[in-house]
Amino acid sequence: MKKHRTKQNHDVRFHDLRHSAATILLSIGVPAKVVQEILGHSQISMTMDIYSHVLPVMQQQAMDKMNDISVVC
Repeated sequence: MKKHRTKQNHDVRFHDLRHSAATILLSIGVPAKVVQEILGHSQISMTMDIYSHVLPVMQQQAMDKMNDISVVC
């Protein structure tokens, strides 16, 4: 697997960049189905199994948004 070195001499693999991109996309609210398609996973379950660590943050953000709506109403 091809590796690249950062200025701090850390190895960065393409897979690391792919994983980071998927995590960032999910954390900013891009739908999981869209991330699945970008990554080329055949099943949404594969995407969610790998990136489920992002879900608690997403759940908290959803609850915060619901709270904002209830304050306005």
